[in-house]
Amino acid sequence: MTERLVLLGTKGGPAIRPGGPMPTSSLLEIGGRRIVVDCGLGVTKGLVDAGMALKTLDLIFITHLHSDHVLELGALLHTAWTAGLSTPVKVFGPAGTEAYWLSFCQALDFDIEIRIEDEGRPDIRELVTFDEFTEGPIMEEDELAVSTLRVDHPPVTECYALRFDHSGRKIVFSSDTAYFPPLADFAKGADILVHEAMLEAGVDRLVERTGNGERLKAHLMASHTLAADAGRIATDAGVKHLVLHHLIPADDPEFGEEHWREALRTSWSGPLTIGRDRLTLTIEQKADARRISTHEIGHA
Repeated sequence: MTERLVLLGTKGGPAIRPGGPMPTSSLLEIGGRRIVVDCGLGVTKGLVDAGMALKTLDLIFITHLHSDHVLELGALLHTAWTAGLSTPVKVFGPAGTEAYWLSFCQALDFDIEIRIEDEGRPDIRELVTFDEFTEGPIMEEDELAVSTLRVDHPPVTECYALRFDHSGRKIVFSSDTAYFPPLADFAKGADILVHEAMLEAGVDRLVERTGNGERLKAHLMASHTLAADAGRIATDAGVKHLVLHHLIPADDPEFGEEHWREALRTSWSGPLTIGRDRLTLTIEQKADARRISTHEIGHA
């Protein structure tokens, strides 16, 4: 398996617009494991377009229960099941993740029961298991270690950054968070830091389009990280590559990649990738050096 990180959906927030990017989800393939991080709307099609057979679904991690991170979890699992999934899937998430799944299965009870009886499928409710975590180490299996850090994303208290360690490689996802200096220690020396980012100049235009006025703006400013501060975290952590994800705004034609790069000019001087849906970062190992290259997924 080629080791890679695929940004399936890179938009911050649940709304979608014509021709725009999809909400947050990523695929990390490392150490022979297929790891889905967050399940915003569009994750299932994104995985298929990335070339992953849904029946090979393996591990899923949910950072928090805002809809743009969990809305399509049930649909992904169910669609994988109809595509031939017959092996166990483990889902890690904060408190409430399993309750979401049980409610989904209740809503789809007719379809699940009739497919088991009519098509001879295994019971999906027995294939999927849940581990609801708090802060600290949450998994160690086949040289893959996963740890979490509670971050600052008010009013959500159960929101976690994720760190994946395998054979000396370290990939960190910030999750949604305000500027949170402890994240630099958590991400120390990471090969890739995937950090959310917001352009302050785009907030007023976003609020105008979306509605809710000052209430929404107050939430965004209190709960998310300005791009320059994401650069400060990456610099303090000494990461090798910074990837901006969960972009706010992500679909405003007034703001392009040059605006994001300008926002980081004084806080980050290392390799930088501005997230786009379908963007793949391939991690190639040669002797004791690593090289990260990027390309976009072609249409399936």
